[in-house]
Amino acid sequence: MTVTSGTRGTVDPDILLDGVQLIGGEWVPSATGRTIDVINPANQHVIARIPRSDENDVEHAVQAAERALPAWRDMSATARGELIFKWAALIDAKGTELDSLESQEVGRPSWGPPGMGRQLRFIAGQADKVHGVSLPTHHPEAVGFTLREPYGVVGAVIPWNAPGPLFAVEVGAAIAAGNTIVIKPAEDAPLTPLALAKLALEVGIPPGVINVVTGYGAEAGAAIPAHPKVRRMAFIGSPETGRIIMAACAQNLTPLHLELGGKSPQVVFSDADLDAAVRGMAWSITLNTGQICAAGSRVVVERSIHQEVVERLAKQMEEITVGPWYEQVTMGPLVNKKQHERVLGYIDIGKESGAELVLGGGVPAGDKFDDGFFVEPTIFDKVDPDMRIAREEIFGPVLSVIPVDDEAEAFEVANGTDYGLVASIWTRDVGRAVRASRALQAGQVGVNSAFGAAAIGAPFGGYKNSGFGRNMGADSVLEWTQVKAVSMSEAGLPRR
Repeated sequence: MTVTSGTRGTVDPDILLDGVQLIGGEWVPSATGRTIDVINPANQHVIARIPRSDENDVEHAVQAAERALPAWRDMSATARGELIFKWAALIDAKGTELDSLESQEVGRPSWGPPGMGRQLRFIAGQADKVHGVSLPTHHPEAVGFTLREPYGVVGAVIPWNAPGPLFAVEVGAAIAAGNTIVIKPAEDAPLTPLALAKLALEVGIPPGVINVVTGYGAEAGAAIPAHPKVRRMAFIGSPETGRIIMAACAQNLTPLHLELGGKSPQVVFSDADLDAAVRGMAWSITLNTGQICAAGSRVVVERSIHQEVVERLAKQMEEITVGPWYEQVTMGPLVNKKQHERVLGYIDIGKESGAELVLGGGVPAGDKFDDGFFVEPTIFDKVDPDMRIAREEIFGPVLSVIPVDDEAEAFEVANGTDYGLVASIWTRDVGRAVRASRALQAGQVGVNSAFGAAAIGAPFGGYKNSGFGRNMGADSVLEWTQVKAVSMSEAGLPRR
């Protein structure tokens, strides 16, 4: 096994797993015997290798989840929550190691202690708050009520941009509800999910409750929604793959939730606090190198302040430092060669379409950038709303500035894409903020907030092609339950 080492970062061998995946509580290779290299995108060094699994491994994982289901489903909901609380505590204790591992497989700079423990504590508190309701009856000798029950064996496929948090969100809520799960992380960044699963076993979450199958989407990932014993699915990723997952689920009438892409607008009016707005917009598009579905990639700005906003944004983004994970930088590389080529390709499209390149547009110069997938923070001005860079998700640090004349045009442009994940408005006008909150077609609206992230327990999900269903909120565990209606009455009473 080759691991990143030396003063430029290490991977803790206690949490780094090489060549194995988790099925039924056992760390096993793939049935195929093949592996995939996990590459550090800052230097293309091999961090570890993972099994290249297929439908046979998924079958074994589903069987393991099915065996574990009765005991886990029937366990006291409070006991399930207590185990998840213990899992969260161990994650916090291993926070530095997990942050380093995810930094190296994703390519991002250190974010400090990771938030997975906090997310799991929020979920664990919901485990024994899964309530039914009482129902009115036709006669006093009868009672009616509803039960919320787990689906059974469930599945999930998650992307590479935030593998630890997304693993915690999906797995935590699913198992808190009493389900057992088979999950496939992205082949580019599966190591943090595997480490989290290892910690779950260490705190006593039973074997088979969490099963992690690694491999490519077309080989391992596609087999999960296609499996007839997988009763519910979650997918986070692109709309294109989301459609494939949904089609597979349709064959077995498997319910699912989809969290897909975004082309989030940042709507800026002349009365905005521009200091706060510019900081927020620059942070939103460069965090994780723009590889976030909620990234505010379109600045829809009132024409009277358009030039000032562009100048301020350029100055702010010039201060973004770029480099490998072990440096104190703001932004790291893109995750892989394919993504690097994609983002640079969109930059070329922007230039060819007539948008004005204000900042960036290329690859940083210097020896330390030669072996990684780095790109400069980039701003395009005078972007037409119909240009591809204004309509399609780039998933990189590329910002499009679109000037508008008034509020009505701003809302029209903001809503003028197929996506509807997040939208932000920057204004001091309370009335306009209220109008925007209703007018903007997005699952989350932030007023004077880049991601709308000020609220605790806000449900996360999209409108339109950004998907459907919600996670992270106060009802996240309920999303993994189904409702059963029960009617009880004395034998022999007339039915109506």
